[in-house]
Amino acid sequence: DINKIIIHCSATPEGKEVSVDTIRGWHVNGRGWSDIGYHFVVQLDGSINYGRDLDRSGAHTKGHNKGSIGICYIGGVEEKQVDGKWIAKDTRTPEQKEALLDLLKMLKRLHPEATINGHREYAANACPCFDANKEYKLL
Repeated sequence: DINKIIIHCSATPEGKEVSVDTIRGWHVNGRGWSDIGYHFVVQLDGSINYGRDLDRSGAHTKGHNKGSIGICYIGGVEEKQVDGKWIAKDTRTPEQKEALLDLLKMLKRLHPEATINGHREYAANACPCFDANKEYKLL
């Protein structure tokens, strides 16, 4: 049973496209996971790519993967580093915002009891760089 939909960002620079295969490589080769941790990835142009199969528990939010769906949008930090650090920023394009809203509406129809949350509600970070719970509270 799905009880949470958790939104993430890829923590990659604004405007830089990153493929599902690249993220899969980070997760499989870099972290030793069996697959990409997210179920869906929203590209800069608003296209939605499938990641991990929905019938498999995700690997996106420690302690909250069971019963949740993980969605990642590409972006989440400034285009360039400031003093050698990446600065969190809501970099969603209008196309990403529209695609994310459509995806969330569809998932809520399938799982009406699921809450919509940002990764930052479960971890000490800024991800997804906007308040997902507030933005999607009416869904």
